[in-house]
Amino acid sequence: MTDTPWWRDSVIYQLYVRSFADSDGDGIGDLDGITAHLDHIAALGVDGLWLNPCYPSPNHDGGYDVADYTTVAAELGGLPAFERLLEAAHARGLKLLMDLVPNHCSAEHAWFQAALAAQSGSPERDRFIFRDGRGSDGAEPPNNWRSTFGGPAWTRTSATGQWYLHSFDSSQPDFNWDNADVAEMFDDVLRLWFDRGIDGFRIDVAYAMVKHPDLPDVDDPAGDNPYTWNQPGVHDIFKRWRAIADGYRRDLTLIGEVWLPPADTGPYIRPAELTQVFYFDLLQQVWGAPGFRDSIQATLTSLTGAEGVPTWVLNSHDVHRAVSRYGLVRAEPPNSTDLNALRTRPRGTVDVALGADRAKAALLLLLALPGSVYLYQGEELGLPEVQDIPDHARRDPIWTRTQHTEHGRDGCRVPIPWTEAGPSFGFSPADVSAPPWLPQPDWFGEYAVALQDGDADSTLALYRRALHARRKLDSEAPLEWHDTGHPGALAFRRGELVCVTVFDGPSFTPPPAWGTPVLTSRPIGPAIPAGTTAWLMP
Repeated sequence: MTDTPWWRDSVIYQLYVRSFADSDGDGIGDLDGITAHLDHIAALGVDGLWLNPCYPSPNHDGGYDVADYTTVAAELGGLPAFERLLEAAHARGLKLLMDLVPNHCSAEHAWFQAALAAQSGSPERDRFIFRDGRGSDGAEPPNNWRSTFGGPAWTRTSATGQWYLHSFDSSQPDFNWDNADVAEMFDDVLRLWFDRGIDGFRIDVAYAMVKHPDLPDVDDPAGDNPYTWNQPGVHDIFKRWRAIADGYRRDLTLIGEVWLPPADTGPYIRPAELTQVFYFDLLQQVWGAPGFRDSIQATLTSLTGAEGVPTWVLNSHDVHRAVSRYGLVRAEPPNSTDLNALRTRPRGTVDVALGADRAKAALLLLLALPGSVYLYQGEELGLPEVQDIPDHARRDPIWTRTQHTEHGRDGCRVPIPWTEAGPSFGFSPADVSAPPWLPQPDWFGEYAVALQDGDADSTLALYRRALHARRKLDSEAPLEWHDTGHPGALAFRRGELVCVTVFDGPSFTPPPAWGTPVLTSRPIGPAIPAGTTAWLMP
């Protein structure tokens, strides 16, 4: 292994496989589609790519209902396509990460099918969380927990009348992580994919795999459920996995999806645990200097005793795109009881130009922070959220489980545009007629890769400039805040770089001692206007 692992200051490009590029014309993105467009990813200046789940799945939740962890779905190209992608990525110096889904599997997984066929108290059922119901006839769920996607977190089986726990959709039964079979199965899954040559795993809902042993009722079923996340036992799992990864004697990464406040997130990257963890707190902040500064500082403070690094992110397959979040000028009344959804998926009227300026400013701020960064496909094009998907075309189980009151995450998963025109804007081959699995809006062509590729003023060009400029920064330099004397402006130094973001209010003129602009999120004069970030160097 190298002295400084690659993942400590890496930038990774997230691929929602079904929505990136369709190579065979069935309207669904696939691995060969990614391989065909790897040069686009490499030209950005990123260090690697992360594939959302591409395992066999009935796709009730976009592949996060895994039926088989050992291979690749045939509709996405199977293992041969995976091997082609891995070879092509490594040939370009790009790392390749898979998505690991250890909290739950698909109801079609062989283990769960065996559990349904078995009796209460059987070894097959012990791999999951089955319980008798309450009430004289067991007709009431074992407790009052609610699914993150809406509705109860329990479904009753017809054979024995027992109930099984699903933190998400009923098609996603939760594993029982106190069962040795479960732990050993995932040990084997890690080794299998590491042996195939991948460079790490992003771990889905990493903080929620272990439940409170008593499964107690919550005081407020509509609120947060502390008994389903951040239980002490998750750290034992990560120590076990870290030992497996370290045994390969190459720089492998384990990055956790942890939706917790910074103070509770830091312990996940203590020595011998995960190497990286997403700090989602910054993503959840509304546009404004105080919230951004407090979130960044809380993250840095949480790193005391940590060995791994924070990972910063502003976009993903689970949240509305930054352009729309930062450009929201009139919000609709909320239709969700999920606090995370209220913070990350607000709907309403969007000033796209305003949101685009702010999203680009946020990008430069993000890339100046210490640690690693994850980008989400399409953000380099400045894509807004697609809010007006026809109701009949929506695929997210959140939409159905909330009785069509919460729209879910489909709007950030719409297949991206490669060309200005055509039936799928270049997502599928031009000579086929299968529509994309999610409909694209008529205005998508305005953001096409082909349109932006040769435009020096495009969002794509800014991403390329910024990512290549980041490679020249001192990755080990600490962050030191500068006082701007401006309530709407933040400034910090890392080595020779001073990053200044003006969120709101009047323009700000940096002191000459901070340096001169070498990169800006949009053209500026002597002063930096609101909605703009500038990198200054001596």
